[in-house]
Parts: sequence; C-alpha cells; structure tokens
Amino acid sequence: MKTRKQTAEQRGRQAERIAAIWLRLKGYRILARNVVTYQGEIDIIASRQKTLIFAEVKYRSSLYPGQQAVSHGNWCRISRAAEIWTGRQPRFRPYDWRYDLILVCPGKPPRHFPDYWRP
Repeated sequence: MKTRKQTAEQRGRQAERIAAIWLRLKGYRILARNVVTYQGEIDIIASRQKTLIFAEVKYRSSLYPGQQAVSHGNWCRISRAAEIWTGRQPRFRPYDWRYDLILVCPGKPPRHFPDYWRP
C-alpha cells in the first residue's frame, strides 16, 4: 500500500512528464529534468531560440491553489540551482533566462505561465 507521500511523488513525476510533452509541443527543447544541486531542484530546464526556461511544475486539483503553491523562498532556491546548472553549461551562458510555472490539473490541458517569477 502506498503512502500519501509516495502517491504525491508519483503524481508529481507524472505531471512533470506531461509538462515536458506540453513544452515540446510548444516548440521548446527539453535540456534536463529533475536537476538536483546542493541549492535546490529544478523540475524542467528547456530552451527555445536563445532563452532558457527553468520551469517549476505543480499538480493541483484546480488552478488557483497551483498558482499559490510555490513560495518566494522556493523560487529563490530554483534561481540558485539555475545559476549552478548554467555555470556547468558554458554554451548557455549568453542565453536569456526565464522562470516559468506549469500547472497540471486533472482533466484539463496543462497551463503554462511564462516568466511567472523574477529574481
């Protein structure tokens, strides 16, 4: 029997797979998923043209709770993790950066909020 935590983790990973497919359909190239650094985790790193996006993916029952699910502190950790990842990937240093939110709600297409947060 799965615990609540295991079920939530599984649902989150499924939402990340859906979000990655959604981004590909929108013309993004997925560069990495589930990147873990000592500063934090990034769900999806993608690019389109000369812009890198660092996307946080949330699975929620409806839109509003999902939009409120990522705190300022979480975004700061994602930002620090993005700096570490980009430091290890010199070819992406000249790219513009953006922090996006992707919400996956049951029975609805994913909602992509480009440039959702700025450091």
